[in-house]
Amino acid sequence: MKLSGIELNKSLSKGAVDFIDSEKLHSLIKSTKEDKGHYREIFAKSLSKTPLTLQETAALLAITSKEGLEELYNAARELKKVIYGNRIVLFAPLYIGNHCVNDCAYCGFRKSSHNTVRRTLTEEQLVKEVISLENEGHKRLILVFGESPLYSPEYIAGCVSKVYSVRSGKGAIRRVNINAAPLDVDGYKIIKAEGIGTYQIFQETYHKETYAKYHPANTIKGDFMWRLDGLDRAFEAGIDDLGIGALVGLYDWRFETLGLVSHAIHLKERFGVGPHTISFPRIQPATDMNLPLPYKTTDEEFKRLVAILRLSVPYTGMIMTARESPAIRNEVIHFGVSQIDAGTRLEIGGYEKPKGSTQNLNEEQFQVGDTRNLDEAVRWLMSEDFIPSFCTSCYRAGRTGEHFMEFAIPGFIKKFCTPNALLTLIEYLEDYASAETKAEGYRLIEKELAQMEDGTFKQGLQKKIEAAKAGERDLRV
Repeated sequence: MKLSGIELNKSLSKGAVDFIDSEKLHSLIKSTKEDKGHYREIFAKSLSKTPLTLQETAALLAITSKEGLEELYNAARELKKVIYGNRIVLFAPLYIGNHCVNDCAYCGFRKSSHNTVRRTLTEEQLVKEVISLENEGHKRLILVFGESPLYSPEYIAGCVSKVYSVRSGKGAIRRVNINAAPLDVDGYKIIKAEGIGTYQIFQETYHKETYAKYHPANTIKGDFMWRLDGLDRAFEAGIDDLGIGALVGLYDWRFETLGLVSHAIHLKERFGVGPHTISFPRIQPATDMNLPLPYKTTDEEFKRLVAILRLSVPYTGMIMTARESPAIRNEVIHFGVSQIDAGTRLEIGGYEKPKGSTQNLNEEQFQVGDTRNLDEAVRWLMSEDFIPSFCTSCYRAGRTGEHFMEFAIPGFIKKFCTPNALLTLIEYLEDYASAETKAEGYRLIEKELAQMEDGTFKQGLQKKIEAAKAGERDLRV
């Protein structure tokens, strides 16, 4: 008898490793108390760029005193500077289609939502969306798909190929990441062949009972273990650039923090490589969503979560999405965030709409909090002394997976990130920026160059900067 998709998933996930020990995580949260001497030792370990254990992460979660929290935030700021410098990578999500066979209670794309406008971009519409994004200055995209037979591995691979082929003026998309359903090994291989960057799967919640509550058992996503094992299968298929995440607010944020760290530890122990990125979006309003949220995370708790994750997994990029308001992004970005989306539109076909047009919640997966356009986001980052970066050099130079960790864990990544960030910033300033942003950008670049040690490396970078100003593109260290 032919197996259904649900039955097939359950069959294939039987050999998956369940690395979420719920009893242990709850026990750590309940029993660990704030200890100044202990957490200061942990800060020192983290600042040496050594990942933390679950027990050490729990010790940071136990910090509630004003003094302790200030030390926590300061340590997170310092660690981010040591490993990544002061650059922030910019990207945009591009929603390809919102047809979905799942019925996740919190999602605007769920199959039972009759008010959601269902769409999938045609090839012509996809090209127009990419042109719009390139004309704004974007170089990095994450393609987002609902979970549907419409979005097969072959279909996703075709979308990736098409995105890479689009050129508008001096624009080009240099890195395409994927946020899509978990696949089997063969499916991942098909997509990998198109040269994707990160494959991102959010577990949503690591708490099994809560997962079952929000994800009906008669849907593909209802299989907790199929999803938990999703990135293991991706790695087995040769994708070594992986992104994990949790939807913060479905369950206790402290448990989700330990779940994310558990996932990072599992990947490192099994494959020698931790996740390339961790995402921690907070739940936001969606079409037809009317849920009690007893674990809704406060702004202060969100700040703690970001700082603790930064210290627990020092080598991992951290993504803060435009779900958050500008006020929260302005504050939390200092505690260890390394990537943000900007100029985000979540409607299918939303980037082709006129600038300033109202976003329709019935066409979105959730509500956007930060609606600043890319130019405004670039200028904001520079006002906070961050270097806006469109860099894709590590991926394109083969510095991914284990090779990336060789650079990232010792902190050598800063030697690549800062100069490459400056080169991509010059591209943006010359090709897309407003006059105000361009002037601010060159002030920042001069400041960064003045702080660099004189020598052959700096001289070489200055030559590339002049070449970029003269119109050469895709220069990198």
